[in-house]
Amino acid sequence: MCTLEQRGRVFVLTLTGDGEHRLGHPLIASIRSALASVLAAAQAQPQGPGAALVTVAEGRFFSNGLDVGRAGGSRARLRELVDAFRPIAADLLALPMPTVAAVTGHASAAGLLLALCHDYRLMRADRGVLYMGLPLPPYVARLLRAKITQAHALRDVALRGRKLRAPEAREMGIVDAVCAGAPETAAEAVKLAEQLAAREWDGAVYASIRVSTFPDACRAVGIAVESDEEKSRHFASRL
Repeated sequence: MCTLEQRGRVFVLTLTGDGEHRLGHPLIASIRSALASVLAAAQAQPQGPGAALVTVAEGRFFSNGLDVGRAGGSRARLRELVDAFRPIAADLLALPMPTVAAVTGHASAAGLLLALCHDYRLMRADRGVLYMGLPLPPYVARLLRAKITQAHALRDVALRGRKLRAPEAREMGIVDAVCAGAPETAAEAVKLAEQLAAREWDGAVYASIRVSTFPDACRAVGIAVESDEEKSRHFASRL
């Protein structure tokens, strides 16, 4: 499942165990519960010191995608899993703090989406690949378009199902930094999170900027997005 630990200003969400961290209903519920705890802590101190979230995983996998084996070949159950993942994306895109994914192993399909829902991504160089390889429901396609901005990279990920090592993913702008191995990736992710938290963002402002930056992806996962007119009124009220 997952654990949540607070290290100073940084919350560390860890997918535990040496398995594939497949996203079935139990793991999805566990992650959402951890994110709800992070949100509650942030809301309890809205004007307090800044915070940030790191998501990391134990073992060879960051996440090997949806737990399709449990779906038993049922399209209805698979659709349920696809729909169940969407709130995780919404939780991360609306979280009032910077988020960092430490991709310490393979991240496939929904596992890659989980990483892409974070603001920053670091990946180990010695092992692990990123790839898709599942049909793209509308919200997934919109997330990919928002977070993979190079046209040829989006084509290769979505249409070719290309498996990307860390250096290739860095060149395509999908990950922000490449680290030697899993321990270094986790450590650098926490270090980056500490630097981001030290900026002491107002959480509500940070979340609103993220939503404004990725409005299409946010709408796709059910986050309310202000119109340009509403944004202008709110901006003027802050002056």
